[in-house]
Amino acid sequence: MKRFLHLSVVALIIAGMTLSMQSCGGKKETKNITISGAFALYPLAVKWAEEYQKLHPDVHIDVSAGGAGKGMTDVLSDVVDLGMVSREVYAPELEKGALPIAVAKDAVVITMNADNPLAAQIKRHGISREAATKIWITGEYTTWGQVLGTNDQTPIHVYTRSDACGAAETFALWMGKKQEDLLGTAVFGDPGLASAIQNDPLGIGLNNIGYAYDEKARTPNPGLFVCPIDRDDNAQVSADEYFYDTKDDFIAAVAKDKYPSPPARDLYMVAHGTPQNEVVVDFLKFILTDGQKYNVPVGYISLTQEKLDKGLNALKVK
Repeated sequence: MKRFLHLSVVALIIAGMTLSMQSCGGKKETKNITISGAFALYPLAVKWAEEYQKLHPDVHIDVSAGGAGKGMTDVLSDVVDLGMVSREVYAPELEKGALPIAVAKDAVVITMNADNPLAAQIKRHGISREAATKIWITGEYTTWGQVLGTNDQTPIHVYTRSDACGAAETFALWMGKKQEDLLGTAVFGDPGLASAIQNDPLGIGLNNIGYAYDEKARTPNPGLFVCPIDRDDNAQVSADEYFYDTKDDFIAAVAKDKYPSPPARDLYMVAHGTPQNEVVVDFLKFILTDGQKYNVPVGYISLTQEKLDKGLNALKVK
């Protein structure tokens, strides 16, 4: 027993010396990349990670979703290498060293239960920015008759997000407000909010397109329909304003600026200062070059070359 304990102590001392030698002389470069943040960017970030790891099997990339607010907090606290953020980066965050790199574009949509008794009328009528404001901001509209201009007393069950997130912030910005101004039953996360709407025939909420549409079928997820926005506020959705039946039609419309921006928006990978880890830099360069070919198949919109070049220029390691 004494011999066993003696060997164990020696092993621990050697291990400690090894770790000390590894850490001596500065931070040791790692082959791991950690990413957290926006649900909006999560599916595409996972795809980028999978494809990059095929090219670099010695690299491990861990991606977790928890909302844009968490991603920003984690990266500025150096808990992760990159934060996924689905909104514009605020001035105080930039002052703390946040370096936003635009990597894709998507949009927040209004989601409703497919079994809403007035679904057909709502699709023809659409929801204008003014109507959305009276539903989510002032609370003036509490029945679907008020939205449709009828005497119908069917109630509206309003939902929003409980977590600090780019989707709710961007949606509120469309109405000139902030996430904390949104009314409704607050639900955590994109998946949770989509599920709440699916389970409430009178529910209305907001989702990133990656959670509103089924990735394989390219149509709205079971139990949901995506409500058209009446951009010209004429109480009807014209043929040019209707492009919501498939994910591909919607993506094409966003690319042509037929959908308002916001709630269309750029998505960002955020670093804490210019990344010094060559593995992180190389992964970001992959995203901004070869990785862009995965944007549309996964359900996102690729960025202009000007924005991609801006991101690449920001990655020059000093």
